[in-house]
Amino acid sequence: MAAALLGLIVGSFLNVVIYRLPLILDRQWRAECAQSETEQPARFNLIVPRSACPSCHRTIRAIHNIPVLSFVLLRGRCAYCQARISLRYPAIELLTGALTALVAARFGLQDSTVCAMLVTWFLIALAGIDLDHQLLPDSLTLPLLWLGLLASLTGWSSMGSNLPVGPVSAISGAAAGYLSLWLIYHAFRLLTGKEGMGYGDFKLLAALGAWLGVQMLLPIVLLSALVGALVGMTLILLRRQDRGTPIPFGPFLAAAGWLAMMWGPQLVARYLHLYSAGGA
Repeated sequence: MAAALLGLIVGSFLNVVIYRLPLILDRQWRAECAQSETEQPARFNLIVPRSACPSCHRTIRAIHNIPVLSFVLLRGRCAYCQARISLRYPAIELLTGALTALVAARFGLQDSTVCAMLVTWFLIALAGIDLDHQLLPDSLTLPLLWLGLLASLTGWSSMGSNLPVGPVSAISGAAAGYLSLWLIYHAFRLLTGKEGMGYGDFKLLAALGAWLGVQMLLPIVLLSALVGALVGMTLILLRRQDRGTPIPFGPFLAAAGWLAMMWGPQLVARYLHLYSAGGA
């Protein structure tokens, strides 16, 4: 219960990250392009200014910002102008609460549980931003990568007794994760003249390799590619996606990485068992 409540609170903050971080980066890029010091833009970061309704721009009171509960009590509308509140906000909060509780139940009370929760929260934020903007910001992927490498030095990244990740495996996983998608990207571009993915995907897989080790990279790539292909085909068949419209790959990598973190060895063992049974 405590883990779920913590997840709800963190989920509320992740909503801010998903919405504001791309805007922050866009403002930074525009400021760098303008290179003007005559105008100082108003402070805008993950903390300042306080959250406000996008319709009436009135500041949201703390009582109206309680995860999930406020959405239910307000019936999904702004307390001031009655504009509809996106279902995205309670959905992210509920998802974060549920996944955080699952992590706590899976790993129990140990140092690696904190690491697994951090990875979960990073992946939710990255998936949400990539869905909205087809962007995996360096300000999230690179800290996730370095935290994974540092955690391997302490032993905290051992996600349960079945998945120990030492420094050698973490460094190898980070390097192999980046290079594998980098090679696939350039091979695809040479063959088709198109870009199949972005550099953020390379960095995300490198971060997952740092946390989970080189042995989990292949299951992550195969699972994410399979799910991505199925989702893409489904959207095309339902005519909700044009064949030429790119689909962000980050959410599939994030989902596959989270599953590998939680049950990676069991999933691999199950697959090998089915493969051997089919071959027999």
